[in-house]
Amino acid sequence: MTTELKLTPLIEETIRAVRPSDRQAEAYTKKRWDAIAKPLNSLGMFEDILTGIAGTQRTPAVSLHGRTLVVFCADNGIVEEQVSQTGQDVTAKVAANLACEQATAAIFCREAGVKIMPVDVGMVQDVAIRTEKQAYGTKNFAATDAMSRDAALHTIETGIRLAKERAEAGDHILMIGEMGIGNTSTSSAVASVLLGVPVSRITGRGAGLSDTGLAHKREVLTKAIDARRPDPADPVDVLAKVGGFDIAAMTGLIIGAAALQIPVILDGFISAVGALAAVRLCPAARDCLVPSHSSSEPGADIVLNALQMQAPLQADMRPGEGCGAVLLLNMLDMILKIYQEMPTFEDIAIEAYQPYPK
Repeated sequence: MTTELKLTPLIEETIRAVRPSDRQAEAYTKKRWDAIAKPLNSLGMFEDILTGIAGTQRTPAVSLHGRTLVVFCADNGIVEEQVSQTGQDVTAKVAANLACEQATAAIFCREAGVKIMPVDVGMVQDVAIRTEKQAYGTKNFAATDAMSRDAALHTIETGIRLAKERAEAGDHILMIGEMGIGNTSTSSAVASVLLGVPVSRITGRGAGLSDTGLAHKREVLTKAIDARRPDPADPVDVLAKVGGFDIAAMTGLIIGAAALQIPVILDGFISAVGALAAVRLCPAARDCLVPSHSSSEPGADIVLNALQMQAPLQADMRPGEGCGAVLLLNMLDMILKIYQEMPTFEDIAIEAYQPYPK
């Protein structure tokens, strides 16, 4: 598969290094949950999430220490088609606010004890944040390909290298977010192609389009996809023709983290699309993924369903930046305390609950 898709040696090597989750670690973690002195499965999806993290980390001794939110910032040429309410100057302003802890995600991170790392992978303006820029924004894919295949591959490699860097820094869990005006358009286009779902079903209002604006956005994306004709069997081709640098970088970080046994908490729709591209390139990478919330974008649940995932948080949020991922991690901190510190039925000498047939 990787040879047919003409990937780079680094991407191919990383994909080969990805292993499925450790089912033995998951089984041990589930056994521990069932022994804790509380009603069976009473923490619902949160128990399942922590069990999955144990499988990714390949140990029942789950660690949520060493935690970074990587926010990929990039601009998208498709905004030339008036598919967004605001201009590209907003991307740079929010990226700068992320760096000085004045953006929503940055404040969340400060309160949750999370390191935040905004990374410029393709903004049209230069800001004083880490730069891994491949170009000053993508091109308008209504008129031409968003980027070259080489640029898409290079950006995927950037994500892989950042995952390795964070592992070497001691991170045990990562979160991903994004910032870039127009990226609900790129995400909708990528998801539409990869899933074979009409643009009209998967495309929403983004940061707040009117009914007229939404209809225009859907028409632009439908015509652009027809013109670019990306190959749904080749995720890199899809990213290059109708995607964005932020989505490509998230794709790479997920594959890189999976190879290093690091769980990745997704944010909303856009990061889920990056996850979809990653899983299409490397199916085993799915095991490292942790969904956080289902955003108000109509494509969010469609993509999560395709990944066979359900988000635990249903709050109708859409701030972007990785906010939902940080919120979920803050909740998982409390869940982990139950897992680690609560006594078992045996410890307090009472009869354990017995599982009942479903």
